[in-house]
Amino acid sequence: MRIHPPVRGRFAELDGRVFFDGHQSENSSVEVEIQAASVDTQADARDQHLRSADFFDVEKYPTLTLRSRRVEGPVAEPGDSFQVIGDLTLHGVTREVVLDATFEGAGRDPWGGTRAGFSAETTMDRRDFGLTWNQGLETGGVLVGHDVKIQLSVQVVELEEAEVEVAAGV
Repeated sequence: MRIHPPVRGRFAELDGRVFFDGHQSENSSVEVEIQAASVDTQADARDQHLRSADFFDVEKYPTLTLRSRRVEGPVAEPGDSFQVIGDLTLHGVTREVVLDATFEGAGRDPWGGTRAGFSAETTMDRRDFGLTWNQGLETGGVLVGHDVKIQLSVQVVELEEAEVEVAAGV
């Protein structure tokens, strides 16, 4: 049986806000809106299929959203691990997700602003969001796996005292 490597992709268009309280993580929050049509896997035919009704159905569901319910754990020092528990809405279905996150650090940028970096990941079953399309393979098995690993590398830029905007992406 031939095993295929995982398909990697990204979303090029997103907007969000992070409220970051380095002293009390329970006061922190995350809200992100992603344009589903901006999916990019470096293969145009695959991206078009992902935008179709078989997967994201971008005509009917143009955005994916993540809204935190709470943040648990320390977020004060670089390397601190914490969890973001929130609602992910994808393909018209909302489910709770838990992102295992790390605070990568913060500092001044060359333009006089303050930036902070975060990384996070989680794994979800795409079928939980109504994404059930698949195709059997001649060698057995199916073309698309059920589990989707989400990895985030996020940079936020300070807007005011504690409110920041997502600057780079998913």
